[in-house]
Amino acid sequence: MLRQKIESGLLPQWVLSDPDMYELELEKIFGRTWQFLAHESELPEPGCFVTRWIVNDPVLVTKTKSGEIKAFLNSCTHRGTHLCAADYGKQKSFTCPYHGWTFNLEGKLIGVALGDKVYGEEMKKEEWDLRPIPKIGVYQGMIFGNLDPNAMPLEDYLGNMKWYFDILLARSDGGMEVKGVPQRWVVQANWKVTSENFEADPYHVQMTHRSAKELGIAPKDPFFPGYGHQVVLENGHGINVITADATGRSPFPFQGMPESMWPMFERNLTSEQLELMRNAIVFVGGVFPNLGFISFSAPPLEGETNIYNYLNFRVWRPLGPDKVEVWSWFMIDKAAPEEYKEKSYLSYLGTFGPSGILEQDDAEIWARIAQASGGLMARDKELSYNNVLNYLMGLDRVEPDETFPGPGVAYPICFLDAVSRNMHKYWLELLIKDHSIAEGVYR
Repeated sequence: MLRQKIESGLLPQWVLSDPDMYELELEKIFGRTWQFLAHESELPEPGCFVTRWIVNDPVLVTKTKSGEIKAFLNSCTHRGTHLCAADYGKQKSFTCPYHGWTFNLEGKLIGVALGDKVYGEEMKKEEWDLRPIPKIGVYQGMIFGNLDPNAMPLEDYLGNMKWYFDILLARSDGGMEVKGVPQRWVVQANWKVTSENFEADPYHVQMTHRSAKELGIAPKDPFFPGYGHQVVLENGHGINVITADATGRSPFPFQGMPESMWPMFERNLTSEQLELMRNAIVFVGGVFPNLGFISFSAPPLEGETNIYNYLNFRVWRPLGPDKVEVWSWFMIDKAAPEEYKEKSYLSYLGTFGPSGILEQDDAEIWARIAQASGGLMARDKELSYNNVLNYLMGLDRVEPDETFPGPGVAYPICFLDAVSRNMHKYWLELLIKDHSIAEGVYR
């Protein structure tokens, strides 16, 4: 029934609040897909570390003396407590606060308090090293982890998203860098709603972000941001390449970035990538299941007419069927002028992050969806109340644009549910790989 509804452009509302579905997602989706952990610029030197999460699994990411990136379960192998409580830092080793076991940057157990006296010489330290995250991958500075040792390689999982990531992450000499630390806050929402909002839903801007249009942050054109292309990619990924109007030409080339940087773009991008970047005013999309991104430009200060571009990556970490912890990174080109970087950061703070006008708009709507999806009518699995959500926009009506220069299936409009339907289909594909586990839930 669930498959039939999704293929028809409908989504039963109960999947947004059902606790059994949520538990299944933790195992079948978050336990088997690539999860973004950090950017290499957050680990500039050997000894640097950050602590992150893959949903409920705490993760310690380190840079070793040799410069290698390692990631471990952030749990002491002695009694299981959190080994490292700090969000980030730099040190030579990690000592457990419970009994004093010490591990080096490579995860090796190098010290046991009173070891010979309480364990004897026969204890084999190498058997009690930190437990590594089964798979680690890096693409254009982005560090990912996967709890499934049999998962496909990261580059295969990203697929054609790599072509678009190259525009965002490799356009400048030296790539991108994270400024500051990721902002974190909790919202009442289901992770599928937040992921879809970035990856697949420019349509909501019309109503949810009306204030941004009234303030001049977004164009007042009633069809904006419908201009451009919505691109469906493999493995549930997708991106919207948004232009200012139907002509496809941007009034501020390269998202308003300084002209001094344009020669770098020409060196580092293909002609097709360069033309797309020249004319797009927004790139917004996501990597399934819970990595979202937006490359956006907005005024940083009241009264300024200049616009400033930034790149925002964010992870929607599920905390329950109706709760998400948002992790949000501000990223900017290393080669950008320092003054530009500072004003870009102000632009980011004014639009996204917990104090941003656009962020607050979204969080309010997400909470209302969670509240409306928790009652008996919405949670009815027999769909007795026609409790299905509408994903019919463009279905069997909008044809792909074969002239689009980038990979994927590109549709010549961004007000479309093609990427959402793609997400739902891949979500279901992962859930039903083991029918014996999934069968009870779908009944």
